[in-house]
Amino acid sequence: MKIRRLSEGTINRIAAGEVVERPASAVKELVENALDAGALRIDVAVSAGGADLILVEDDGEGMGAEDLALAVERHATSKLGHDDLSDIKTMGFRGEALPSIGAVARLTIQSRGAQGEAHEIGVDGGRVSGPKPCGFRARGQHGTRVEVRELFYATPARLKFLKSSRSEDLATLDVVKRLAMARPDVAFTLTLDGRRALDLEAEADFFSGRLNRLARIMGRDFGDNAAPVAIEREGVRLAGFAGLPTYNRANSAMQFLFVNGRPVRDKLLIGAVRGAYADFLARERHPALALFLDCDPAFVDVNVHPAKTEVRFRDAGLVRGLIVSSLKRALAEAGHRASTTVAGDALGALRPEAYVWREPRPGPGMFETAREFLSPMFTTEISARVETPPDVAAPSTPLGAARAQLHETYIVAQTADGIVIVDQHAAHERLVYEKMKTAMAEGGIARKPLLIPEVVDLDPAEVERVAARAGELAELGLVVEPFGPDAVVVREVPAMLGRLDIKGLLRDLADDIAETGSALSLKERLEAVAGTLACHTSVRAGRRLNAEEMNALLREMEATPHSGQCNHGRPTYVELKLSDIERLFGRR
Repeated sequence: MKIRRLSEGTINRIAAGEVVERPASAVKELVENALDAGALRIDVAVSAGGADLILVEDDGEGMGAEDLALAVERHATSKLGHDDLSDIKTMGFRGEALPSIGAVARLTIQSRGAQGEAHEIGVDGGRVSGPKPCGFRARGQHGTRVEVRELFYATPARLKFLKSSRSEDLATLDVVKRLAMARPDVAFTLTLDGRRALDLEAEADFFSGRLNRLARIMGRDFGDNAAPVAIEREGVRLAGFAGLPTYNRANSAMQFLFVNGRPVRDKLLIGAVRGAYADFLARERHPALALFLDCDPAFVDVNVHPAKTEVRFRDAGLVRGLIVSSLKRALAEAGHRASTTVAGDALGALRPEAYVWREPRPGPGMFETAREFLSPMFTTEISARVETPPDVAAPSTPLGAARAQLHETYIVAQTADGIVIVDQHAAHERLVYEKMKTAMAEGGIARKPLLIPEVVDLDPAEVERVAARAGELAELGLVVEPFGPDAVVVREVPAMLGRLDIKGLLRDLADDIAETGSALSLKERLEAVAGTLACHTSVRAGRRLNAEEMNALLREMEATPHSGQCNHGRPTYVELKLSDIERLFGRR
C-alpha cells in the first residue's frame, strides 16, 4: 500500500483519542483553558456522566471572532508566544484540545472579549460553522461559555468504552478538585445532573487560603491534622501540607502533587513520599498530603504526554531529596502530636451501639445465648495499679502527670483538661528507634569487612549506576567497587544487617537507583533492622513501672519528634478531653 496523507478529520480523531480519553479529560482541558484566560470563577456542569453534556463557563478575558476561528484549528494556541517548549508557563500549550473535542462531539463556543460584541462558533464532528455574532452575556464584562454535547457520537466505538455515569462523574469530580486545590484564588462550582457537587468560593489570600481550600476538598480532619511544608533549594520551591502519620489511609487516593500549578501523577514524587514516611507507616498504609512544587519551566519537561499529567525533571535527585527532607522536617516539627481523629475513633469504639429489642422465641440455644450475653458483666477482671506520683510532672504539661498503670501495659495520665492513655511499649519503641537513628546519623554506620569479598554479576548499565553511587553506599556501610564491565565486588557490609543475601541486596539497589536515583532499599533495610532492634529492646507490655518511670516516659515523649505514633503508624497515646468524657456519659 502506498503512503498517503491522512485527512484532517482522521488526524483530529486520532488526537482526540490521546487528549480526550473520557469526559473528565475534556473537562480538564476546558477548565485549564479558563484558568489560562485569567478566570476568577469557573462553573462546570455535566449530565449523564458527561456523555450528553459538558458545560464550562468562565469570566476570563474572552475572545473575539478572529481568535474563535483560530481556537478550533489544530496546533493554534495563545499559550506560546514563541516556539520554545522549554519555557511553558501556562496549563495548556499544545493547541489540540478544542479541535480534538470538536472532532468527536458537537462543540459550541460563545465568547465576549473586553471590548466588542459576543460571537459564537460551532464544530460538529469536525465540521466548523461560524464564527457569527450571538447574544451571549458573560457573567462580567467578558468571558467564555463552552458547550459539548453528545461526546464521542462521531466515534461510537469510543463511546462503548465509557464506564457508568456514576464512575464518569467521580472522575470529573476528581479532576475539578485537583485543579481547584492549585488555585484557591479562583471560585469553582461543579453541578452533576442538576445537583451541586462542589461549591468553592475564592479565598481572599492565595497562600493563607490554601489550607482552607484543601480542608474544603480533603475534609476538615485533614486541615486539623496537617503539618505545613515549606522549603527552597537551588531555585526549586516546595510548599504544602503533610498529614500526620496517624492520619493515614488504606490507599494513596489522598495524595495530591502539583508541579507549577499542574496536577501530576509522577512515580518519582510518589516514591519520594513513600520514602519520607517509611519510618512512620506500615507498607499497606498511605499518608494524606498536598504538595506544590514550583520551579523554572526549563527545569521540568511537561511535554511528556498529551494529557500533561506526567513530567520529567532535569535533576530528579534534587527533587526527590527536597521532598524527603522537607516532609521529614515537617513531621519532626509536629513533635509528639497524634492526629485528632485518634480520640474520635476511641470514643466511637466506646459508645454502645443502639440495641433494638425483639421478643425472644423459646428454642434450642436460647439460654446459652443469654448466658453468653450476660457473662461479661460477671467475669470481667480489671487489673490496675494506682499510685500517687510525686510532683515531678504537673498536669499542665502536654501529656500530663501519670496517675495509674493498667494491665502493666497502659499508662493513664491526667492533663489540665482531660486524660491521656499511653501504650508503654509502642511509645518506648519509638523513643528507642529515634535514638538509634540519631546515633546512626552522628557516628555513621558500623561496617563489617567480608573475609572473602563477594563478586556480584550485574548488567553494565547497573554496574555504572551502582558505581556512581558508591560514596552514598559507603555512608550507609556498604563498600562496593566495579569489578570489570559487568560485575561489582562487595568488600564491606553494614554490621547491623547481620547475615544477608548480598547479591539480592545489590540487585535491589540497582533497581532503586534506576527508578529513584538513590539507594532506597538499603536505607529501608537499615531502618527496618533499627525498628526491629528498637522493638526488642524497648519496655515490653506486662512490665510494671513505678511513678517515676511512667512520668519519665511521658516527658521523653514530649521531647522526642514523631513520638505520637509507633514505627507502623499506630498511635502511641490517646487523648480524651474532659468534654469528650462528659459527652460519653451523657453529662453534656
